[in-house]
Amino acid sequence: MSDTLMISVSGMRGIVGKDLTPELVARHAAALGSWVRGHGGTHVVLGRDARTSGAMFAHAATAGFQSVGVHVIDVGVVPTPTVQMAVEHHRAGAGLIITASHNPVEWNALKFVGPDGIFLDAGAGAAVRRMADAGPPRAAWDGIGTTSRDEAAIARHLDAILALPEVDADAIRAREFHVALDCVRGAGGPAMLALFDRLGVRVSGINLEPDGRFPREPEPIPENLGALGELVQQSGADIGMAVDPDVDRLALVDETGHPIGEDYTLAIAVRAVLARAKTDPQPMVVANLSTSLVVADAVRDCGGRLVRAPVGEANVARAIVAEKAIIGGEGNGGVILPALHVGRDAPLGAALILQYLAVTGRRLSEVVGASPGYVIMKAKAPRGGDLKAQYRRLDSMFPDAERDVHDGLRLGWPDRWLHVRPSGTEPIVRLIAEAPTLVEAEALIARAREAGK
Repeated sequence: MSDTLMISVSGMRGIVGKDLTPELVARHAAALGSWVRGHGGTHVVLGRDARTSGAMFAHAATAGFQSVGVHVIDVGVVPTPTVQMAVEHHRAGAGLIITASHNPVEWNALKFVGPDGIFLDAGAGAAVRRMADAGPPRAAWDGIGTTSRDEAAIARHLDAILALPEVDADAIRAREFHVALDCVRGAGGPAMLALFDRLGVRVSGINLEPDGRFPREPEPIPENLGALGELVQQSGADIGMAVDPDVDRLALVDETGHPIGEDYTLAIAVRAVLARAKTDPQPMVVANLSTSLVVADAVRDCGGRLVRAPVGEANVARAIVAEKAIIGGEGNGGVILPALHVGRDAPLGAALILQYLAVTGRRLSEVVGASPGYVIMKAKAPRGGDLKAQYRRLDSMFPDAERDVHDGLRLGWPDRWLHVRPSGTEPIVRLIAEAPTLVEAEALIARAREAGK
């Protein structure tokens, strides 16, 4: 195994041809299939994003699954949330998504999904890796698994979004929105275009071809959305939307062409959902510990209660289930609505954003301008010292802070916070701070570095 292959709780990612090879993919697919068989399952769902290596790895994964006697339901090139929903729809024992999400084009990855449609937790992920290392038992000639295609997965996904009581499709159609769309030539083009067509939205698009040849860095962060901002200005669109290659993250550009930051995606979605929540006097919302205060402000303004979870989609998803939350997600543009499914979903996020703008009659810049502004700063430090000692020093520096130790150390105040946590994929410590100004955020990062010496 390559020393640069990155192992996570629910899968692995690496550079195609160096870290990630067809042999590795086949072995881990066989291990996931054996895990499914061990839990009484008989079939799995397989899907992928549009990367050029995806078809090769899908063939390898199919062979691996068949080699342990598991039936493969192939949904093709689709959004990650579409695969998660297909796992639940087919009552499959697991799902495998071949996608490196927002990583550059030379990367690909395996993401393991459990029968509940949520990415595998640490225990299950470790069990699959142990099976891969030991070599899963293979089927004989008369026990080889079969395959089938599911061509309707995206349509079912969009049907479910439009059937949600949280989405007023008629109100959206009445506004006759014009959206500028950038799908970075990932898996999002067909699904997003189909959604907008059904909502009566006019689209001006770039990078809609799902060929996996990313024309820019694929992560939908503000510095990568210059072309989308220009498209908004040139086309006169009401809003710009960008998704990442596997379509679980949504970023927004306002009507002036200005990227507003991914945290606002979840914040506005929260406002859209809580405005229509009629059954719970204080609806629960879950976000991770590094999500912006713009989300906390939205929850407070709408009379909800915010619960913070450790960083990572699976952690947030399981907290949503445990807390019976009405909505949740991450500040990277990932919106999770458990009434649909417990996973980040960019098409859902787009529908909720348009829903909120339609009902309020406001422009995106007006929505952003009505809330307090914050600046997030992210930094890294070498992971060489005693983290617990660093946490103790930070505690002594800030005795007035609200303290959370579920994922490293998060110190919080009403208008700022500092989060220090070990990375799950690199030998570093992540330092993240948010405050009303850049100077104040930098000061918090500086104190964290000081405590680490």
